[in-house]
Amino acid sequence: MALAAGVYGTWFGLLTAAPWIGPAAAALLLVPILVLHSSLQHEILHGHPFRDRRLNELLGTPGLGLYLPYDRFAGTHLAHHDTPDLTEPLADPESYYVRPEDWQRYGPVRRGILQVNRCLAGRMLIAPLFFTLGLVRNDLRAIVGGNRPILRAWLLHLATVPIVLILVVQIGGIPLWLYALACYAALSVLSIRTFLEHRAVGPIPERSVIIERGGVLGFLFLNNHLHALHHARPEVPWYRLPALYRRERERILRRNGGYAYPHYGAVIRQYLLAPKEPAVHPAAMLNRPSAPSP
Repeated sequence: MALAAGVYGTWFGLLTAAPWIGPAAAALLLVPILVLHSSLQHEILHGHPFRDRRLNELLGTPGLGLYLPYDRFAGTHLAHHDTPDLTEPLADPESYYVRPEDWQRYGPVRRGILQVNRCLAGRMLIAPLFFTLGLVRNDLRAIVGGNRPILRAWLLHLATVPIVLILVVQIGGIPLWLYALACYAALSVLSIRTFLEHRAVGPIPERSVIIERGGVLGFLFLNNHLHALHHARPEVPWYRLPALYRRERERILRRNGGYAYPHYGAVIRQYLLAPKEPAVHPAAMLNRPSAPSP
């Protein structure tokens, strides 16, 4: 609750300070707050802080980040946790891989986009745009097909976004384009977290990463750098993950096959301009039996 109060309060406080510090400075300072807001929404959709889902939805719905409805984030992310085949493009809504047959039919432009998306700099630059466009396209198809939950999610989102934008302009005096750019920058920062959260290997427990020392980014991501632990124990709130990891470090690293990095600096140095892995999903590899869950 203190986190939620801090995020929403600081966001509003920066709007009130914007006439004195300037729109550009305010927009820049809003970027980490918008990252924290997305991380807060991630905590909320996992059942915190209230036991009542409707109260959690009320807390998470305000669309400070503009681009993604809370209910759609919740729906796709929970489906990502529930999928029996993590990283498989058709099964996992958060997979960045493509199927071999899809790669074969893609033209040079789409293949080029997927190749750029393989390195961290490319992911930060283009992934927020193409993820948002893909979600909107698929959701429009679903809405036309009569999907009422998705329609409701967008209606709720579109009910809060005008209020956010009115506050941004009337109180902060921040141009809409500048605030939209700050929201995009926040998604780019979040791409650092999602870039190598998962890899396509055989045993499912070995597909989720551990970044041992999150630093400032770890706080902005609310300790989701301990991602293998989060997937194993998604009910554990963010502030309990570090202590739990320290107690069970050896077991967690054995379980995830040692898929770990010491800190985000190592990730950035290794993958900023270098590809992490192929864009095509190695489906044949994943037909191996998965390791048993503990």
